[in-house]
Amino acid sequence: MKKYLAFDYGASSGRSILGLFDGEKLMLEETHRFGSDPVMVNGTFTWDFLRLVFEMKKGLQKTYTLHKDIAGVGVDTWGVDFGLLDKKGVLLGNPVHYRDTRTDGMIEKACSILSSKEIFDTTGIAFQKFNTLYQLMAMTEQKSSILEIADTMLFMPDLFNYVLTGEKYCEFTITSTSQMYDPIKKDWAFDMLNKLGVKTDILPKVIPAGTKLSGIKADVCDELGIHSIPVIAVAEHDTGSAALSVPYAEKGSAFLSSGTWSLLGIELDKPIINDKTRELNYTNEGCINNGFRLLKNIMGLWIQNECIRNWEAKGEKISFKELDQSVIDAKPFLAIIDVDDPSFFEPYKMPEKIQEFCRKTGQAVPQTHGEIMRVVMEGLALKYRQAIEGLEEIVGFKIPSLNIVGGGTKNKVLSEFTANAINRPVIAGPIEATAIGNLSAQMISLGDVKNVDEAKNVIRNSFPLEYYTPSDTEAWDAAYEKLMRLQGK
Repeated sequence: MKKYLAFDYGASSGRSILGLFDGEKLMLEETHRFGSDPVMVNGTFTWDFLRLVFEMKKGLQKTYTLHKDIAGVGVDTWGVDFGLLDKKGVLLGNPVHYRDTRTDGMIEKACSILSSKEIFDTTGIAFQKFNTLYQLMAMTEQKSSILEIADTMLFMPDLFNYVLTGEKYCEFTITSTSQMYDPIKKDWAFDMLNKLGVKTDILPKVIPAGTKLSGIKADVCDELGIHSIPVIAVAEHDTGSAALSVPYAEKGSAFLSSGTWSLLGIELDKPIINDKTRELNYTNEGCINNGFRLLKNIMGLWIQNECIRNWEAKGEKISFKELDQSVIDAKPFLAIIDVDDPSFFEPYKMPEKIQEFCRKTGQAVPQTHGEIMRVVMEGLALKYRQAIEGLEEIVGFKIPSLNIVGGGTKNKVLSEFTANAINRPVIAGPIEATAIGNLSAQMISLGDVKNVDEAKNVIRNSFPLEYYTPSDTEAWDAAYEKLMRLQGK
């Protein structure tokens, strides 16, 4: 069997997953799992990068102990965040978390210099306050001493690859999330960045997804007692890897990468950059083979995770099985929330934020865990419908079904709610979508699988899928109309 190792870093946890490929089927073996929780330090929300490097090395060591014939290693992470290196290659501080408040007001600042149309027409990326563009503008505005001495910017997965190989590159799919890349010129949007006062001499070469880098460097091998293993710059944005794993049932179907964030979209050969896409705030992010994902960023299971973290901090023990049953037992459509309301973006006191939203909008206020979670699950499902309808408006054709991949597929209640809300079939799976996409990119890069189509056939043959059909659609239609009224539409 050929063996490949994927490091998949999420917003709350990370893991190393070994892929074993016999030429027809791909099997997975989790070799290490760890928390990736951010840390608040002196009012700044940061990633504990050195700890995350420690966990990567531990995962390498544990896997190598069991399997010394690893053919490749790949790393994927969330988007937009980055680290800065000085001229000697030393990391300048911990990378800052995308939920930090330093970017407040930066979109408005950018649009006072260039119009939103000019920025969108250049990048094709939706306006989100956490985009790399606004993080760098915030550092410039605040006269960051770190930025002044920085020599190289690397996105999070590129930073991990730098630790392994010493090479400084930015991979295409992760770069495309930044709102700093021009997909038409296929390079950094230098003209736009210069007008916005963003430092551009720190930006390295952009390389395609699937590029084979050098092997793990000697000092890391000596430290861990391993031999050098080729490192592949996979589709390093976790959504790019997740999209690679989608085993579409029908042509023209949409995908939903369901996790801390919900990313709902459709894969295309070229970006769609026009006034309609900009008005609806959809984004064009990169895929393997230099394709694009036209998608909508939705708050996702972050809200659920924060509620659970809040309850557990108070000493409660939360069982997912019991929580799911309490959602089923709770009253339907007690209240409707817009899960993308800004009040839900930042951490802490999430149950109270949900209750306050319902109170301010004149609705019944959920009290129990089950009621609160049902309001969240229904809100997500309704938002998925809105995202699909927006996609259809942009691409001009009917989307027949939705393929859900990622950890969110384990939430069967949400998958059922989604089928009802969108009034379309839902196909759920595979669960380990991001790791599977990471491994598939390695298999393609190393020549063990011919192309993306063959990789998707392997995935279909390897992992089970679940199917959901719509029901009770009239009640969901009424709830959707209520969401539209809440949004003033």
